[in-house]
Amino acid sequence: MSTTTTELDERTTVAEAAAPAWRAASAGTRAAWLRAAADALDAHADELVPLADAETRLGETRLRGEVARTSGQLRLFAGVVEEGAYLEAIVDDADAAATPPRPELRRMLTGVGPVAVFSASNFPFAFSVAGGDTASALAAGNPVIVKAHSGHVRLSRRTAEIVAAALVDAGAPVGSLGLVEGREAGEALVGHPSIQAVGFTGSVSGGRALFDLAAGRPDPIPFYGELGSVNPVVLTAGAVAARGPALAEGLVGSFTLGVGQFCTKPGVVFVPRTTGFAELVASRVAGAAGGRLLTDRITEAFPEGLAHLEADPSVTVVARGGAGGADAATPTVLATDAAAVAARPDTLLEECFGPVTLLVHYDGPEDLLAALRAVPGSLTATLHSETGEEVTEVVAVLERRAGRVLFAGWPTGVAVTWSQHHGGPWPATTSLHTSVGATAIRRFLRPVVFQDAPAHLLPEVLRDEALAAIPHRRNGILRVPALRR
Repeated sequence: MSTTTTELDERTTVAEAAAPAWRAASAGTRAAWLRAAADALDAHADELVPLADAETRLGETRLRGEVARTSGQLRLFAGVVEEGAYLEAIVDDADAAATPPRPELRRMLTGVGPVAVFSASNFPFAFSVAGGDTASALAAGNPVIVKAHSGHVRLSRRTAEIVAAALVDAGAPVGSLGLVEGREAGEALVGHPSIQAVGFTGSVSGGRALFDLAAGRPDPIPFYGELGSVNPVVLTAGAVAARGPALAEGLVGSFTLGVGQFCTKPGVVFVPRTTGFAELVASRVAGAAGGRLLTDRITEAFPEGLAHLEADPSVTVVARGGAGGADAATPTVLATDAAAVAARPDTLLEECFGPVTLLVHYDGPEDLLAALRAVPGSLTATLHSETGEEVTEVVAVLERRAGRVLFAGWPTGVAVTWSQHHGGPWPATTSLHTSVGATAIRRFLRPVVFQDAPAHLLPEVLRDEALAAIPHRRNGILRVPALRR
């Protein structure tokens, strides 16, 4: 059921009316609203998890963990709001003797206004109605309208009902969280004049279309999209010699996790040609069972993407895993070489959503570096090497291609922390910002400066008595309040 134009206008009207209350709410009040939403999710997990499993096929264990991650994100952002550094409060006192004379200036970040959030298919809780984009937008002081994903509409409706009611019951205004359904409604939402920013997780084609809509408005707005990522992994000869079987085991576990539907799946793995690593992987993937993919659309797209890769003359099939039942995607390992990747990156380095990874054999450092430079922007890049191997230039290239560089690990799994960065150069994301972790809040804030303002007309947080309790900068000097215990 698609949201009508009238219904969309109603949702945006109440969201716009709710925005001043969210911006004006004290840190303690806003944090309490976020914690109320988190508590409501946890309290309704027994109801929501079966709904999610019926629509996404992800299983109870995975989904219960995802509910906990989602409520944890809301609580993390409650702490971010209370800590206060996210405001980037700065004061320059008036100085008539300065050249030129300086007025009093007080700067802070404030919420942009109603935010549109597009749910993702592969995380029906953590990147959906009450997921990271919603949590960070609310924490920044903005009402949110979510575009439900077609792959889990019933779950989206119920989650929105629960969270919206919890916010209102905690004292937040009506209109704090809304929901729309249908592709046309999603496009209209991006173009609606009440919406001031968009958060999106999905495909490159869908994200690019919405990105262009946001930029093409009479009043263009920021579009924070997470689109596609191949997440390159580099194995050195020393790493394979020292840990080959364990690396093969780790790769198979990582690229088949969640039936290969993680945005951080290692989709392309660079390995020295003569190490025998392909054989090690083949022996392990044979026992890996496939599984059903999230939606019928994804199920149809996977074999098409696989066939596109296999059609390249350089590509061979290393091994396939178990089918895992009717309509299940079969884990597949392909192989090519670095020269082919460097020559045809548009074909060989296109993301294929599902349980497939591509081994890229290289013959030496220059061969490897030439292929790595062709890798499109990704969320992650990983290096497995041994002490004493010269990998400085490889690390430098990986740093330029990804937002998170891992050493001796696997990229699937994203910790929700203050220091996390989940983003990368295009097409991984459309901006420099993260969608996971505390600094995700920065996307939905804008700076405002008050010049020579009477104290009683300043936002409360910019008054001297409030500034004393939060990190801020005054006349260029960083001031951090004593730790509160």
